[in-house]
Amino acid sequence: MNRINQLFIKKPKDILSIYFCAGHPSVASTTDIIKSLVSNGIDMIEVGIPFSDPMADGPVIQAASSQALRNGMSVRLLFDQLSDIRKHIDIPLILMGYMNPIMHYGFESFCEKCHTIGIDGMIIPDLPFKDYMETYKPIADKYDLRIIMLVTPDTSDERIRFIDDHTDGFIYMVSSASTTGAQQEFDKNKQLYFRRLNSMGLKNPRMIGFGISNRQTLESAMSNSSGAIIGSKYVSLLDQYEDADTATKELLKALKE
Repeated sequence: MNRINQLFIKKPKDILSIYFCAGHPSVASTTDIIKSLVSNGIDMIEVGIPFSDPMADGPVIQAASSQALRNGMSVRLLFDQLSDIRKHIDIPLILMGYMNPIMHYGFESFCEKCHTIGIDGMIIPDLPFKDYMETYKPIADKYDLRIIMLVTPDTSDERIRFIDDHTDGFIYMVSSASTTGAQQEFDKNKQLYFRRLNSMGLKNPRMIGFGISNRQTLESAMSNSSGAIIGSKYVSLLDQYEDADTATKELLKALKE
């Protein structure tokens, strides 16, 4: 069974998933960051593939992506770095990236390599759902990869149900229709959005991301879904400390404040 599915069966609530951008803060930091997150009890990890135009990302992750590209990070180098990662960890690993670098590598070759090294899923923000259904889902399924789809407060109930019917793993609930970035609290409208999806009886578990940076936003996400995804806050701490273990411990500390 895919590790993503295993995780949600074993731990249906209070899952913590962390995003970071491969190649940032240094080109060689990828495996150190993964090992630090695992040793500090993180449940799932999203490894970002840097891209020159990350449209869904806010300024913190955009800057990290630009730095990673300047550092020389690429899809091929990332696969090289992750080639023996399964000797060290057993939690789900997801690659998050845009279609351009994935297609440059070749979509089926990309999926085959993911399967070989033990990647469990992908998040591709600019993959149209129609193209996913018609072209890319059969290839991902062939290699037991989950393509995780995003929904926002603007996504209709009809579309959410359609996504739920045709995907597996989990649904990524974007907390707002804007780009990524830390927030101090989730306002009334976001709370209504969370409750709307809670009432829909979806088959897939849901994770809430974008804006989680402190105890208040974390608890709100945890109480309204299976767990939380944190990116910008952790990326900014990696910038600040340039040491994976210090950044991870500071993140966990911030989430209690």
